Amino acid sequence: MKHLFIINPVAGSRDRTAEYTAAIRSVCDERHLDYRIEVSQAPGHCERLAREAALTGEEYRIYACGGDGTLNEVAAGAAGHPNAAVTVFSGGSGNDFVKLFSDPKAFYQIDRLLDAEEATFDMIRCNDSLALNICSVGLDARIGTDVANYKRIPLLQGFRAYAVSTLVNVIRGIAEHYVVEINGETIDGELTFVCVCSGRFYGGGFNPVPEADPADGILDVLLVKKVSRLQVPAVIGKYKSGRYKELTGLIRHFRTDHVTIRCDRDTPINLDGELRRGRVVHMSVAKEKLRFFYPKGLTWQAEGQPVKEGSHDTH
Repeated sequence: MKHLFIINPVAGSRDRTAEYTAAIRSVCDERHLDYRIEVSQAPGHCERLAREAALTGEEYRIYACGGDGTLNEVAAGAAGHPNAAVTVFSGGSGNDFVKLFSDPKAFYQIDRLLDAEEATFDMIRCNDSLALNICSVGLDARIGTDVANYKRIPLLQGFRAYAVSTLVNVIRGIAEHYVVEINGETIDGELTFVCVCSGRFYGGGFNPVPEADPADGILDVLLVKKVSRLQVPAVIGKYKSGRYKELTGLIRHFRTDHVTIRCDRDTPINLDGELRRGRVVHMSVAKEKLRFFYPKGLTWQAEGQPVKEGSHDTH
C-alpha cells in the first residue's frame, strides 16, 4: 500500500507545511512506509494529485493535510476509485466534516490515522462538481464562501470568521427568488437559503441536521423561507444547533436523492466551503462513493440511530 500526503499551504490561518512534513516523515520513516509528500500549488491541484494517484490502480491511502476545503478537493479526486481511500490530517480553520466522529481531535494525530478503520460515504453531485459534506445556495452560501476573506485576520478563526461573514452578508440582503423542485413538488418564492446535507457540521460548528447520515444514500435538505433582519439571530441560533423542527413556519425539511434550484441570476454555490456559481443548480447523491478511513475505535453515531463503526479494520 502507498501513502500520499497532500499538503495545502493556504489552509487555516497559517502555512503549516514544515510542521506537516516533519510529523509525516517522523512517523512514516519509523514504520518504513511507502509514502510521498506533495504540496498544492494552486486551487484544484489537490484534486488533480489525488486523481492521478487513484488512476494508477495501485492501492493508495491519500491524506488531505488541511481543512474542509482541502478534504473536498482530495475526496473529489479519489471518489469512485475503489483502490483509493481518503482521510484528513486536520489543520484547517474549521475542520468541520470530522466533527461527526466521536473524537475529532484524533484527526490531528498522524500515528492514529495510520491505524485506521474504513467506511464508505456518499458524495454530493452538484452540477459538474463533487462535494462530501454540505452544500448550499443563497445567504448561507454567500456567508460560507466569504469566510475565507476573514479567517486569516487575527482572532477571527473558526466560528468568529463565520459570524463576521454573516453580519456583512445580512447587511447586503437576505432573501432571493428561487424555484426549487424536490420530491415532485415545486416551491416558487422568496427563500433565504437552501442547505443540502450529507454530513452534519460546517461553518465552524453549525449542525443543521443532527440526524444526517453520510452513508444512507439520502440528502437532508432544509429550505429556509424569507426572514427579516430582526428574525435572523433567532433563526440562526436554532439552525446552528439543529433545532430546525422548532421553526416549522420558517424551515421545511426534506429527505431526497436529488433537488434542483433555479435562480434568477448567477448565484454563489457553497460546496464544502468552496465557491461555485450558477443559475441552475442540480444536486443529487453521486454515483461515485468514497472510501474514507479514520482512527481505529472511533464511531460516527447519528442522533437516534445505532452506533456506526467502520466496515472493516484496514490496519
